[in-house]
Amino acid sequence: MIDQQMSLRGGAARLPVRPRTGRLLVLAAVFVCAACGLVYELELVALASYLIGDSVTQASVVLSVMVFAMGIGSLLAKRLRCRAAVGFGMIEAALALIGGSSALVLYASFAWLGDSQYALVGFSLAIGVLIGAEIPLLMTLIQRVDRQDAGGAVADLFAADYVGALVGGLAFPFLLLPMLGQLTGALFTGAVNAAAGGALVLWVFRRDLSARSRWLLVLANVSVIAVLATATVLVDDFERAARRAVYGDQVRVAVQTGVQEVVLTGADRDSLGLYLDGRLRVSARDEYRYHEALVHPAMNGPRARVLILGGGDGLAAREVLRYADVRAVTVVELDPAVTRLARTDPALSELNGNAFRDPRLTVVGADAFPWLRADHGRYDVVVSDLPDPGITASTKLYSAEFYGLVAEALAPDGRLVVHAGPLGARPQTFWTVEASVRAGGLATRPYRVTGRYAGFAASPDRGGGEDRGQEDWGFLLAAPGEAPQAALAAGGPEPRSLRGPELREGARAAAEARLPGLLPSTLVHPRYWEDA
Repeated sequence: MIDQQMSLRGGAARLPVRPRTGRLLVLAAVFVCAACGLVYELELVALASYLIGDSVTQASVVLSVMVFAMGIGSLLAKRLRCRAAVGFGMIEAALALIGGSSALVLYASFAWLGDSQYALVGFSLAIGVLIGAEIPLLMTLIQRVDRQDAGGAVADLFAADYVGALVGGLAFPFLLLPMLGQLTGALFTGAVNAAAGGALVLWVFRRDLSARSRWLLVLANVSVIAVLATATVLVDDFERAARRAVYGDQVRVAVQTGVQEVVLTGADRDSLGLYLDGRLRVSARDEYRYHEALVHPAMNGPRARVLILGGGDGLAAREVLRYADVRAVTVVELDPAVTRLARTDPALSELNGNAFRDPRLTVVGADAFPWLRADHGRYDVVVSDLPDPGITASTKLYSAEFYGLVAEALAPDGRLVVHAGPLGARPQTFWTVEASVRAGGLATRPYRVTGRYAGFAASPDRGGGEDRGQEDWGFLLAAPGEAPQAALAAGGPEPRSLRGPELREGARAAAEARLPGLLPSTLVHPRYWEDA
């Protein structure tokens, strides 16, 4: 009689725990697996944004492909409901292996193949299919443990799933990423995933498994955890090898900050390269051309108080501090690790002329946008030395609203200079920046300067730097009222290579290349879509 009653409850007599306990264990597994699934998703988005660029596009690709694949996985799981326990166990083992190794493989494809887009789509598809297959099988298992109405079972499953996703979403940026990094964090998550899925099936549902299925699951989970553990032990060697493939053999410093990855290459100041998130931001071979063209035209006029937005490497500050009549320079840099390296690294500090030791210079660690919203007085010169506008994280710093804040920070006769990207390679981006500056209430004067390695400020430089030939930088001078002239500063120091006729010719060439009719970029309608 008791066996018949237990059988009516969905076969609970074969379980080693009470139905209520079994139900809680299934929901706990749902919680852990949901947390792991969201971590895989965030890992893909974060690493793709770093490796490929444009976080909005990469997040859209990952999320849309994964949600589509989840639907496919749910349909495929219908065939496994008759063997729900072993099916769920194998799916979790596969998900742990694929999700745990996804960041490693994605980084390897970028380092050695130069392209990780296809790997990104492949992992999003595979992980989505496996995550989508979980819920139908878990629904079968929870009904197997403690039969209840379908609505109640669905409510319990989705509650555990959503709470687990919340925990995973918070754990990724606040625990896994800062403590373990992207690669080790993904491997650790995969091991937790395999342990949770395997423990549930091999303990709670072990009586539903044949001897062959039981050993198959044990072998699969032990193998997955062993592979992930081995990869964790070797991850440091892998990172060093991958960095050599990306940056060349002369990597001296590699730091993952809370903002970005910072890499310094080169043995001395003459061969130094500074990379931020895989993009070469400073090349000692040609950086003086860029920073002279950025700073000196803007210094033509009053210049007692100067504000530098970005420029944590100190190279723009070096040029500003060459003017004896500059009384105060403020550098607003988001990442304190960059300014710390600029102070302490022998090659970089030599390149920037030890600018951070100058008593006239003050460093502020802050996001430039909210910092400008507070009143810090008026500046004679504002130098915008920020990452390129095509990089999504920087889009707000090239918006009309941002330039409106800059206009408020300028003295009545002050000037703004903006690096707006290469005019020749990305004209639409350049002229969208110009339209945005004008929308902020400033009159503009575009100009361009060529340089043999002019692409360094925007483009990844594979293998330590190949010769890309003659390229250009595009700049915008702006001021309240009348547009300033593109000319060298009167009474200032002589630039190393920049000359007045070159500036005038650069302004003429830029004016002739104008693209009319472009709309400004705003916070709610960003318009920078060209590849960064």
